[in-house]
Amino acid sequence: MKSLLDKYKQQINKEIKNNIASFGAKTLLRDAIEYSLLSEGKRFRPAILLMIANALDQRPPPLQAALAIEYFHTSSLIADDLPCMDDDDQRRERAALHIKYNEGIALLASYALIAKGYEMVHRAAKSDLICRLALENATKNTGILGATGGQYLDLFLDQPTESEVLEVMEKKTGTLFEISFVFGWLFGGGEIEKLERVKEVAHHFGRAFQIADDFDDLAQDGAKRRLINYPLIAGEEKAHSLLNQEIHCFLAGLNELELNHSELQDLIHFL
Repeated sequence: MKSLLDKYKQQINKEIKNNIASFGAKTLLRDAIEYSLLSEGKRFRPAILLMIANALDQRPPPLQAALAIEYFHTSSLIADDLPCMDDDDQRRERAALHIKYNEGIALLASYALIAKGYEMVHRAAKSDLICRLALENATKNTGILGATGGQYLDLFLDQPTESEVLEVMEKKTGTLFEISFVFGWLFGGGEIEKLERVKEVAHHFGRAFQIADDFDDLAQDGAKRRLINYPLIAGEEKAHSLLNQEIHCFLAGLNELELNHSELQDLIHFL
Protein backbone atom coordinates (compact mmCIF):
# COMPACT_ATOMS: atom_id res chain seq x y z
CA MET A 1 0.00 0.00 0.00
CA LYS A 2 2.86 2.37 0.80
CA SER A 3 4.34 1.98 -2.69
CA LEU A 4 0.92 2.71 -4.19
CA LEU A 5 0.56 5.89 -2.14
CA ASP A 6 4.14 6.90 -2.96
CA LYS A 7 3.29 6.82 -6.68
CA TYR A 8 0.51 9.37 -6.20
CA LYS A 9 2.45 11.32 -3.58
CA GLN A 10 5.22 12.00 -6.10
CA GLN A 11 2.71 13.37 -8.62
CA ILE A 12 1.04 15.57 -6.01
CA ASN A 13 4.32 16.88 -4.58
CA LYS A 14 5.51 17.81 -8.06
CA GLU A 15 2.25 19.65 -8.77
CA ILE A 16 2.44 21.51 -5.44
CA LYS A 17 5.98 22.70 -6.23
CA ASN A 18 4.82 23.88 -9.65
CA ASN A 19 1.92 25.75 -8.04
CA ILE A 20 3.83 27.52 -5.24
CA ALA A 21 4.53 30.58 -7.42
CA SER A 22 0.78 31.18 -7.75
CA PHE A 23 0.78 32.31 -4.10
CA GLY A 24 2.47 35.52 -5.23
CA ALA A 25 5.80 37.19 -4.59
CA LYS A 26 8.21 35.54 -2.18
CA THR A 27 7.35 36.87 1.28
CA LEU A 28 7.38 35.53 4.82
CA LEU A 29 3.76 34.44 4.32
CA ARG A 30 4.55 32.57 1.12
CA ASP A 31 7.53 30.95 2.84
CA ALA A 32 5.18 29.75 5.59
CA ILE A 33 2.73 28.34 3.05
CA GLU A 34 5.58 26.54 1.29
CA TYR A 35 6.86 25.19 4.62
CA SER A 36 3.42 23.70 5.36
CA LEU A 37 2.79 22.28 1.91
CA LEU A 38 6.21 20.71 1.40
CA SER A 39 6.32 18.91 4.74
CA GLU A 40 6.21 15.11 4.78
CA GLY A 41 2.46 14.66 4.50
CA LYS A 42 1.07 11.35 3.27
CA ARG A 43 -1.12 13.08 0.63
CA PHE A 44 -3.70 10.40 1.42
CA ARG A 45 -6.81 12.43 0.57
CA PRO A 46 -5.62 13.73 -2.82
CA ALA A 47 -4.33 10.23 -3.58
CA ILE A 48 -7.85 8.85 -3.07
CA LEU A 49 -9.16 11.47 -5.50
CA LEU A 50 -6.63 10.37 -8.12
CA MET A 51 -7.35 6.67 -7.51
CA ILE A 52 -11.05 7.24 -8.21
CA ALA A 53 -10.31 9.26 -11.34
CA ASN A 54 -7.94 6.51 -12.46
CA ALA A 55 -10.60 3.85 -11.86
CA LEU A 56 -12.91 5.93 -14.08
CA ASP A 57 -10.17 6.02 -16.77
CA GLN A 58 -9.81 9.79 -16.55
CA ARG A 59 -6.80 11.06 -18.51
CA PRO A 60 -4.94 13.24 -17.75
CA PRO A 61 -5.33 12.96 -13.97
CA PRO A 62 -7.18 15.89 -12.33
CA LEU A 63 -4.16 17.18 -10.40
CA GLN A 64 -5.58 20.67 -9.85
CA ALA A 65 -8.56 19.16 -8.04
CA ALA A 66 -6.15 16.99 -6.04
CA LEU A 67 -4.30 20.13 -4.95
CA ALA A 68 -7.59 21.65 -3.79
CA ILE A 69 -8.23 18.87 -1.25
CA GLU A 70 -4.60 18.97 -0.09
CA TYR A 71 -4.87 22.72 0.44
CA PHE A 72 -8.12 22.31 2.40
CA HIS A 73 -6.58 19.59 4.55
CA THR A 74 -3.34 21.48 5.20
CA SER A 75 -5.32 24.59 6.13
CA SER A 76 -7.29 22.60 8.70
CA LEU A 77 -4.10 21.15 10.21
CA ILE A 78 -2.55 24.60 10.60
CA ALA A 79 -5.66 25.84 12.41
CA ASP A 80 -5.97 22.72 14.57
CA ASP A 81 -2.39 23.13 15.84
CA LEU A 82 -2.87 26.70 17.10
CA PRO A 83 -2.69 27.33 20.87
CA CYS A 84 -6.35 28.35 20.91
CA MET A 85 -7.30 25.01 19.32
CA ASP A 86 -5.46 21.72 19.98
CA ASP A 87 -2.20 23.47 20.97
CA ASP A 88 0.21 21.10 19.21
CA ASP A 89 3.87 22.01 18.72
CA GLN A 90 4.63 19.31 16.13
CA ARG A 91 3.13 18.51 12.74
CA ARG A 92 4.38 15.99 10.20
CA GLU A 93 7.59 15.36 12.17
CA ARG A 94 8.66 18.99 12.48
CA ALA A 95 7.65 22.22 14.19
CA ALA A 96 4.03 23.28 13.71
CA LEU A 97 3.66 26.40 11.58
CA HIS A 98 2.86 28.75 14.46
CA ILE A 99 6.01 27.55 16.25
CA LYS A 100 8.23 27.91 13.17
CA TYR A 101 6.83 31.39 12.36
CA ASN A 102 4.11 32.85 14.60
CA GLU A 103 0.38 32.58 15.22
CA GLY A 104 -0.53 35.49 12.94
CA ILE A 105 1.39 34.05 9.99
CA ALA A 106 -0.12 30.62 10.64
CA LEU A 107 -3.65 32.01 10.63
CA LEU A 108 -3.06 33.95 7.40
CA ALA A 109 -1.50 30.89 5.75
CA SER A 110 -4.59 28.88 6.67
CA TYR A 111 -6.85 31.54 5.10
CA ALA A 112 -4.70 31.64 1.95
CA LEU A 113 -4.81 27.87 1.51
CA ILE A 114 -8.59 27.68 1.83
CA ALA A 115 -8.98 30.43 -0.77
CA LYS A 116 -6.46 28.82 -3.12
CA GLY A 117 -8.30 25.52 -2.78
CA TYR A 118 -11.50 27.10 -4.10
CA GLU A 119 -9.52 28.69 -6.92
CA MET A 120 -8.09 25.29 -7.89
CA VAL A 121 -11.60 23.82 -8.02
CA HIS A 122 -12.67 26.55 -10.42
CA ARG A 123 -9.61 26.01 -12.59
CA ALA A 124 -10.07 22.23 -12.65
CA ALA A 125 -13.76 22.25 -13.63
CA LYS A 126 -14.55 21.61 -17.29
CA SER A 127 -18.17 22.74 -17.03
CA ASP A 128 -20.30 25.10 -14.95
CA LEU A 129 -22.22 22.14 -13.50
CA ILE A 130 -19.08 20.35 -12.29
CA CYS A 131 -17.75 23.61 -10.85
CA ARG A 132 -20.99 24.31 -8.99
CA LEU A 133 -21.33 20.80 -7.58
CA ALA A 134 -17.70 20.69 -6.49
CA LEU A 135 -17.80 24.12 -4.84
CA GLU A 136 -21.10 23.34 -3.09
CA ASN A 137 -19.59 20.17 -1.69
CA ALA A 138 -16.37 21.86 -0.58
CA THR A 139 -18.09 24.81 1.11
CA LYS A 140 -20.52 22.55 2.99
CA ASN A 141 -17.82 20.17 4.17
CA THR A 142 -15.30 22.82 5.23
CA GLY A 143 -17.89 25.08 6.89
CA ILE A 144 -19.95 25.03 10.07
CA LEU A 145 -21.92 21.97 8.94
CA GLY A 146 -18.64 20.16 8.31
CA ALA A 147 -15.05 20.38 9.53
CA THR A 148 -15.46 23.78 11.24
CA GLY A 149 -18.45 22.52 13.21
CA GLY A 150 -16.57 19.33 14.03
CA GLN A 151 -13.65 21.28 15.48
CA TYR A 152 -16.09 23.30 17.56
CA LEU A 153 -17.56 20.12 19.04
CA ASP A 154 -14.09 18.67 19.61
CA LEU A 155 -13.09 21.77 21.59
CA PHE A 156 -16.19 22.21 23.73
CA LEU A 157 -17.65 18.75 24.47
CA ASP A 158 -16.73 17.98 28.09
CA GLN A 159 -18.33 14.57 28.54
CA PRO A 160 -19.17 13.35 25.03
CA THR A 161 -21.76 10.66 24.48
CA GLU A 162 -21.34 7.91 21.90
CA SER A 163 -23.60 9.73 19.44
CA GLU A 164 -21.64 12.97 19.92
CA VAL A 165 -18.34 11.18 19.25
CA LEU A 166 -19.84 9.80 16.04
CA GLU A 167 -20.94 13.32 15.08
CA VAL A 168 -17.41 14.66 15.61
CA MET A 169 -16.09 11.74 13.56
CA GLU A 170 -18.47 12.56 10.72
CA LYS A 171 -17.68 16.28 10.72
CA LYS A 172 -13.94 16.32 11.37
CA THR A 173 -12.90 13.23 9.40
CA GLY A 174 -15.75 12.16 7.15
CA THR A 175 -16.20 15.58 5.55
CA LEU A 176 -12.72 15.83 4.04
CA PHE A 177 -12.95 12.26 2.81
CA GLU A 178 -16.29 13.15 1.24
CA ILE A 179 -14.58 15.95 -0.69
CA SER A 180 -11.89 13.50 -1.84
CA PHE A 181 -14.40 10.94 -3.10
CA VAL A 182 -16.79 13.49 -4.61
CA PHE A 183 -13.99 15.37 -6.38
CA GLY A 184 -12.55 12.10 -7.68
CA TRP A 185 -15.97 11.18 -9.04
CA LEU A 186 -16.83 14.61 -10.50
CA PHE A 187 -13.44 15.37 -12.02
CA GLY A 188 -13.03 11.75 -13.10
CA GLY A 189 -16.18 11.92 -15.23
CA GLY A 190 -18.50 9.83 -13.04
CA GLU A 191 -22.28 9.92 -13.49
CA ILE A 192 -23.86 12.83 -11.60
CA GLU A 193 -26.89 10.68 -10.76
CA LYS A 194 -24.71 8.47 -8.54
CA LEU A 195 -23.15 11.30 -6.55
CA GLU A 196 -25.22 10.73 -3.39
CA ARG A 197 -24.09 7.09 -3.32
CA VAL A 198 -20.49 8.25 -3.67
CA LYS A 199 -20.96 10.43 -0.58
CA GLU A 200 -22.31 7.46 1.39
CA VAL A 201 -19.31 5.34 0.40
CA ALA A 202 -16.98 8.15 1.44
CA HIS A 203 -18.54 8.34 4.89
CA HIS A 204 -18.29 4.57 5.39
CA PHE A 205 -14.59 4.88 4.66
CA GLY A 206 -14.22 7.96 6.87
CA ARG A 207 -15.81 6.21 9.85
CA ALA A 208 -13.62 3.14 9.37
CA PHE A 209 -10.53 5.33 9.06
CA GLN A 210 -11.29 7.28 12.25
CA ILE A 211 -12.19 4.24 14.36
CA ALA A 212 -8.93 2.56 13.31
CA ASP A 213 -7.07 5.77 14.13
CA ASP A 214 -8.78 5.93 17.53
CA PHE A 215 -7.57 2.40 18.30
CA ASP A 216 -4.03 3.52 17.45
CA ASP A 217 -4.42 6.51 19.77
CA LEU A 218 -5.53 4.23 22.61
CA ALA A 219 -2.47 2.05 22.13
CA GLN A 220 -0.05 4.99 21.98
CA ASP A 221 -1.41 7.65 24.30
CA GLY A 222 -1.77 5.76 27.57
CA ALA A 223 -2.86 8.20 30.26
CA LYS A 224 -3.09 11.07 27.76
CA ARG A 225 -6.11 9.63 25.97
CA ARG A 226 -8.45 12.07 24.28
CA LEU A 227 -12.10 11.97 25.34
CA ILE A 228 -13.24 12.17 21.70
CA ASN A 229 -12.33 8.55 20.99
CA TYR A 230 -14.92 6.02 19.84
CA PRO A 231 -13.43 2.81 21.34
CA LEU A 232 -12.91 4.64 24.64
CA ILE A 233 -16.54 5.80 24.80
CA ALA A 234 -18.36 2.86 23.17
CA GLY A 235 -16.04 0.05 24.25
CA GLU A 236 -13.52 -1.82 22.14
CA GLU A 237 -15.84 -4.72 21.24
CA LYS A 238 -18.55 -2.43 19.88
CA ALA A 239 -15.94 -0.31 18.09
CA HIS A 240 -14.43 -3.38 16.39
CA SER A 241 -17.91 -4.44 15.29
CA LEU A 242 -18.66 -1.02 13.79
CA LEU A 243 -15.25 -0.91 12.12
CA ASN A 244 -15.92 -4.24 10.37
CA GLN A 245 -19.42 -3.10 9.40
CA GLU A 246 -18.11 0.13 7.87
CA ILE A 247 -15.42 -1.72 5.90
CA HIS A 248 -18.05 -4.13 4.56
CA CYS A 249 -20.34 -1.26 3.52
CA PHE A 250 -17.42 0.58 1.92
CA LEU A 251 -16.41 -2.41 -0.21
CA ALA A 252 -20.04 -3.10 -1.17
CA GLY A 253 -20.41 0.53 -2.23
CA LEU A 254 -17.29 0.36 -4.40
CA ASN A 255 -18.74 -2.69 -6.13
CA GLU A 256 -22.09 -0.97 -6.67
CA LEU A 257 -20.35 2.06 -8.21
CA GLU A 258 -18.18 -0.22 -10.33
CA LEU A 259 -15.15 1.19 -8.53
CA ASN A 260 -13.97 -2.22 -7.37
CA HIS A 261 -10.55 -1.31 -8.71
CA SER A 262 -7.62 -2.95 -6.91
CA GLU A 263 -6.23 0.42 -5.76
CA LEU A 264 -9.46 1.45 -4.06
CA GLN A 265 -10.05 -1.93 -2.46
CA ASP A 266 -6.53 -1.79 -1.07
CA LEU A 267 -7.42 1.37 0.85
CA ILE A 268 -8.69 -0.81 3.69
CA HIS A 269 -5.13 -2.06 4.26
CA PHE A 270 -4.21 1.50 5.22
CA LEU A 271 -6.56 1.31 8.21
